[in-house]
Formats: sequence, C-alpha cells, structure tokens
Amino acid sequence: MDEKNGPILRIENLKKVFYKKKSFFKNDEIKAVNDISFEVKRGSIFGLVGESGCGKTTAARCIVHLDTLTSGKIFFNQAEIGSLSPVQFRPYRKKIQIAFQDPADSLNPRFTVKQTIIEPLKLFTNFSNSEKKIKLLQIMELVGLQPEHLDRYPHQLSTGQQQRVSVARAIITNPDLVVLDEPTSALDISVKGRILELLLELQEHFGTTYLLISHDLSNVKQVCKETAVMYLGSIMETGPTKKLFSSPLHPYTKALLSAIPTMEVNRNKNRLKLVGELPSPINLPRGCLFSTRCPEVTPICKEIKPEIKPVLNSEDQTVACHLIN
Repeated sequence: MDEKNGPILRIENLKKVFYKKKSFFKNDEIKAVNDISFEVKRGSIFGLVGESGCGKTTAARCIVHLDTLTSGKIFFNQAEIGSLSPVQFRPYRKKIQIAFQDPADSLNPRFTVKQTIIEPLKLFTNFSNSEKKIKLLQIMELVGLQPEHLDRYPHQLSTGQQQRVSVARAIITNPDLVVLDEPTSALDISVKGRILELLLELQEHFGTTYLLISHDLSNVKQVCKETAVMYLGSIMETGPTKKLFSSPLHPYTKALLSAIPTMEVNRNKNRLKLVGELPSPINLPRGCLFSTRCPEVTPICKEIKPEIKPVLNSEDQTVACHLIN
C-alpha cells in the first residue's frame, strides 16, 4: 500500500497489561488495553472515547512510546514502530507528538514559555538559533500567545494559556500525527471552545492528523470524522462519527450518547441509565465485557465474548455485540 494513500496510523491487536503485586508468589494482571485494532486516516481527526479508566489514555501512551506495549503491532506510515527500542524510536519523536490532559502537570515549572516551546527544535532539528527564533514566534502567533508570554513560567499563565503552550510545543516540529489526550478537560466551557477552534485552525494550516482521546462526546461529535468507543480496554463499536451518533448500535454506545447534556425538558425520560458497578480490569467478566451492566443482556452474552466485526449492509461500521448481525 502506498504510504501517501494508506492510513497514517494502524493499530493491530494492541494489548497492554500492568502487573500489581498480590503476594510473594503471584502478581495480579491489570488488562488496561485488551486486543484493540483501528486505523486513522491521513489528515483526519479520529476520536477514541469511553468512560474514565477504559484504557484510551494507555493506548495513546503506547502509540507515542511512553508505555511499552505488551503485544500487538503499531504501524506509522506503514512502518512498524511498536517493537522499536527507545533509541530506534527517536527519529519518530519529531513526527509523532502528544498534548497532555493537564497542561500544568505536563509543563516543566522551571522552564519559561520560550524554553518549553523551543525545546523540541533543539532535540529534533538542526535549525540555527535565528531559525529557531523565527519558528518560535510563528507558532506563538498561531496559537494566540503574545511576545510578553515568552519569559513567563507556567504558574504565571491561565489554564487556557498553559494549554496553548502545550499545543505549541506539540506542533512546532510540524508532526504528521498529534495525539490529543483530553485536551479540554481541564478547561472551563468558554475556553474549551476556543481551544477546539485553535486545534481545527492548526490542522487546516499544517494538514496534521489528530487522534483525539476524550470522554466529552460533544467535542468528539463536533470535530471527529471517525470514532471508536472503548469499554474496559476493548473496542465496542467503530464508525463514521455522524452515523455513530445518529444510529448507535452497541448498548454501551447508546448509553454514552444518552448521557450527553441537552436542553430537552424530558431528557431524563429518554436517558438510558446503566446499573451496577464498572468491573475491575483485574477480574474481567466472562463473555461480553459489558454484560454485567447491559440492559439488553442475553444468556449468550454472559458466556461468549463477541468478536468485533463489520455490520451487515454497512461498509464502514464495526460492532462487538451478539445482538447485532
């Protein structure tokens, strides 16, 4: 497959297991990501959504090599990068960047804005000092930061300004792929909209591909072309965002969408409420992972785990549910 025409990112059967000490002789296995596969098209925005703790951030950390995957493959521009050592992955750092959920925690408190944004240029380019300065000022203008911000430290910035610095740091090397890990969750409503607009403007300017990790479905609906829904480390449903939001198939997807805040007077009457607690990733349910909370559960759901497969009469939707043919 031609690199330019193929997906920029392809995940195949990705697994990530953490080990928690239970006793001297035994460790518990925490299956954070459990055999997920998906593709991200070049120049698009792909959404990965689900409740907190579903494994979406762990998957993102594996993609950018902040966590080592347990098994599976990660292809970037047709090259397999999941098995690379830190030294072998270094050339890809310029091409794959990440903007973290909490900008305050992700910024070095001892670095000024100038030092933070320019650091990737020092690490991954051979720019001269004058070229670095020009690039720095260009990016500052693009993300809406002023020259007076250059010598400020993170604690001297608002949360919105901190996130703009985080985004500027992620895009200054002109990466092909940027992973956005809950980029607006730490922001108030008025700032969220501006940051989303900024991300869209930057994508149009650079042609960057985004992988958006989020539990905020309203953001995903607004900007993503395709979406995958995760639950307990597995993908329940994938498809074009418009189709997934208008005609959800999996009961879990339906429950998530029904929880989106609306102005409807009778909203609570239409809301699909889930019962029961979220199972532990140490002791996953037998059969379908969602069977312990699903309002449409059947006996087979409790015995056999459904495989994610294409939906009949649909070329672009997949679902893991015994109820869907």
